[in-house]
Amino acid sequence: MDTLLTILGIIVGIVVVVAILAAVAPKAYSVQRSVVIDKPCQQVFEYVKYLRNQDNYSKWVMTDPNKRMTYNGTDGTCGYSSAWDSDVKQAGKGVQTIENIVDGERIDIRVVFIKPFAGAADTYIATTPVTDNTTSVTWNFDSKMPYPMNMMLLFINMEKMLGADMNESLANLKRVVEKL
Repeated sequence: MDTLLTILGIIVGIVVVVAILAAVAPKAYSVQRSVVIDKPCQQVFEYVKYLRNQDNYSKWVMTDPNKRMTYNGTDGTCGYSSAWDSDVKQAGKGVQTIENIVDGERIDIRVVFIKPFAGAADTYIATTPVTDNTTSVTWNFDSKMPYPMNMMLLFINMEKMLGADMNESLANLKRVVEKL
């Protein structure tokens, strides 16, 4: 009987620790990266507003060249969506949809992840002229983790993990667009 009470006490203790950690952990995170591209702002924006162009620069999109893709709507316009389904765990399954466009300035995209983990993120890519022939591109990624899964944010550095992928993608974007 004492062994059973000890085991039960350990289980209750673990549950209480997890509940407390999840209660104090952040529920949301935001990661932002930028790059300067040696092309005029409108030309850069005209490239990034098309989700299909992510095939040429996004590390996440390029993770599995054999993923199954479906498209709905007119690329570069509000409501357009691209969905992917991959057998590669890192690519998973999901859909991204253009939510809003401010011509020449910003495209807002909603990303819904289905597998390997369910989740959603609001992202945007903004272009700002630095000079007549130079553009700053900012990519922002905002997401939330529900309680108690948000406890993982205490142990996972999303800034470092996602930021590295975003930096690689923006370097790819710079290389591709400057060749145009």
